[in-house]
Amino acid sequence: MQEILNNLTTYGYIILFLYSLGGGFFALAAAGVLSSMGRMDLALSVAVALAGNFLGDEMLLLFARYNKEAVKEYLKKHRRKLAYAHLLMKKYGTWVIFIQKYIYGVKTLVPIAIGLTRYDAVKFAWLNLLAAAVWAVTIGVASYLGGKTILAMLEWAKMHPWFLPGVGVLVIAAIALGIAKAVKK
Repeated sequence: MQEILNNLTTYGYIILFLYSLGGGFFALAAAGVLSSMGRMDLALSVAVALAGNFLGDEMLLLFARYNKEAVKEYLKKHRRKLAYAHLLMKKYGTWVIFIQKYIYGVKTLVPIAIGLTRYDAVKFAWLNLLAAAVWAVTIGVASYLGGKTILAMLEWAKMHPWFLPGVGVLVIAAIALGIAKAVKK
C-alpha cells in the first residue's frame, strides 16, 4: 500500500491531468482525499484537473468542428445520445455546459454536439473555463473535506470485501438505467 501511495504522490498530477482530459471526476476525488492525507497539494490538484478538463472539452469541440463528416460517421451508433445532448442544449441553454461536467456519459457528447453546430467557439471556451473551474473546486474541496470519512469508509470496506463490488454494480446499473431512460425520451 505504501508503494502505491508513493507512486501516486510521484505521478499523481500527471495521471490527474490525463484522466481529466476525458472527465476526471474520480481522479480529482482521489487527489482530494490524498491531499487530506498530506500526499498531494489540493490547490495544485484543482489547477491540474481544471486545465485537463478544460483542454479535453476544447479538443473535442475543435475536433468535431473541423472533422464533421468523420464525427457524424462515428456517432451513427450514438444518435440517440447525440440527440439527447442537443435536447439538453435547447432546454437548458448555456447551463448545459456546466451541467455536463457532472453527468457521466454526457460529458464528452456535449462538446461534440456543440462542435457540430454553429455555436460560438469563443463563448464556449469562456463558459467551459468557468464550468471547469466550478467543477474542479467543487469536487476537489468536497473530497478534501470528506477525505477522513472516505478513508474510514474504505477501512470498513476492507473488512467487508463483498460490500464495495456490490455497491459498484448497483451504482453502475443505476447510472446505466438513468441514461437509458433519458435517451429513450
